[in-house]
Amino acid sequence: MSTSRSRSLRLVASLLALLSGTAFAAAGPTVIELNQVPCQFLESEGGIDRGYQSRKADDCVAINDRTADDRLAEAEPMVLAPGEYIFRVSNRNVPYVLGFWLRGDGLLARATLPSVSGGGLATGKTQDYRITLEPGEYVYSCPLNPTPDYPLVVRE
Repeated sequence: MSTSRSRSLRLVASLLALLSGTAFAAAGPTVIELNQVPCQFLESEGGIDRGYQSRKADDCVAINDRTADDRLAEAEPMVLAPGEYIFRVSNRNVPYVLGFWLRGDGLLARATLPSVSGGGLATGKTQDYRITLEPGEYVYSCPLNPTPDYPLVVRE
């Protein structure tokens, strides 16, 4: 189905719902695209590719020991409303398999807030991670790349 036809059908359905007094459900989850390069997520650091070189996870551990605190101090937390999301994560030129892990920030939040994780992101591969986010403070990272724990806040 063409994009314009799909939009037209959604518009008609929305108008019918308004006229009948029925709520209209959203078309689906919001997609958040994240691109991993060695030792970082590009979007999480303002789109700045730091140019790190990594052939294995230990390279990123050493880089993050030196730089993560300063990079996180500059990074703006991702702020989202509660709801359904797909985090579409891509491995852009990291020469080993990556993953993604989104979870509550801290032990209590990790135990009570939803989380999603997975691996298998070979070089050039993109994978979707679906989650329904509730209000709270989260972090996301790649334990296999490894990246810093980037902040994500979900609030009404």
